[in-house]
Amino acid sequence: MNAASVQSRPTSRGTRWVFWGTAYALLVLLTGTNLPTPLYRGYETRFGFSPFVVTLIFAAYIAVLIPSLLLAGPLSDAVGRRRVLLPALGLAALGSAAFALASDVAWLFAGRLLQGVAVGAASGALTAALSELEPGGNRRRAALVSTVVSVGGLGLGPVLGAAVAEYAPAPGVLPFLLEIVLLVPAAVFVARMPETSRGAAPALSRWRPRRPSVPAAVRGVFLTSGSASFAAFAVVGLFLTMVPAYVTSVTGSGNLLLGGAAAALLFAASATVQVLTYGMRPLRLQICGLPVLALGLGLLVLAGSRGSLGVLLVATALAGIGHGLVFLGSLTAVNSLAPPAQHAEVVSSFYVALYAGVGVPVLGLGILATRTGLLEAVGWFAASVAALCLVVLTGLCLAHARDGYRA
Repeated sequence: MNAASVQSRPTSRGTRWVFWGTAYALLVLLTGTNLPTPLYRGYETRFGFSPFVVTLIFAAYIAVLIPSLLLAGPLSDAVGRRRVLLPALGLAALGSAAFALASDVAWLFAGRLLQGVAVGAASGALTAALSELEPGGNRRRAALVSTVVSVGGLGLGPVLGAAVAEYAPAPGVLPFLLEIVLLVPAAVFVARMPETSRGAAPALSRWRPRRPSVPAAVRGVFLTSGSASFAAFAVVGLFLTMVPAYVTSVTGSGNLLLGGAAAALLFAASATVQVLTYGMRPLRLQICGLPVLALGLGLLVLAGSRGSLGVLLVATALAGIGHGLVFLGSLTAVNSLAPPAQHAEVVSSFYVALYAGVGVPVLGLGILATRTGLLEAVGWFAASVAALCLVVLTGLCLAHARDGYRA
């Protein structure tokens, strides 16, 4: 382990407490950004907009998230993690407040924009901090915690939002107030987090806004891992925007918790398989995950054509397993090879590919759903992403055969 990775590391016991506190901050942040998932159908009815507007709201989140990643990743390397993370948590609280106060669609856009900036600013810095604060200096274990916590937050948000909307009073307000409360201890953890970046002392002069930068030694792995994660997170975009309504169309049930649970099942399967396969080589994880993801998408189309809830649940579980394998393998490969001086910058650039997969393809899905109907649009979308998975799988296999890639 080099000096940069242990810089400013306190005792093992203290680091363990701060490590899990940092993981909690990432969990709560991502939970809050996905609370609205099961509520979009209700917002459509309440404010009178189309499925395409739902995808626009989601895309607006990605549109500010990606520039935020590119700015804040290098910034946290230059000035330290805390100086980026504390303002990001404040913006996340403001985003939740905007949803709680929503009286028209403009509030929804405002809330998503604030959440996008917050997640973009925090994602790379929190992932880098987890790697730096892992008590044994084990970057592979830190990557596992990062991916499990990330998908845990993505899955917890829809379930929490749906449960409150279905069974509690003030469904448009209460989940967002709860998120604000949960952000308070997250801010306390971050405020007490030791600075482990090389920017522990303020050095804003070292930071310049710039395009995504990946060192030459990492680019091959970054390209394959980023492409695989783009495909995996296109499925996340599908489940966070359209699948709750898709479940209603397939089952005929208007229960919000059912749609939220379907989205949560994807992430539960993803988190579970990551824990079970921890220790496998990253390349093997990706090569195993991509065909499973494609199979899950194929069954999702079959579920729509047959109106079968059982097939839908199997499809969701398989898609989640594929997603988990691909995400863990990709992030582990990139996280392991990122140089300490550019750690957050490289991870942030990786998240650009990831979040582009979440936000860009669903715009096409929204346009298609408006023109052809939800079931047909999801079918075409799933078939296209499944084909992309197979193309990326072929590329991974060829790269391995040509270069002996063993990351």
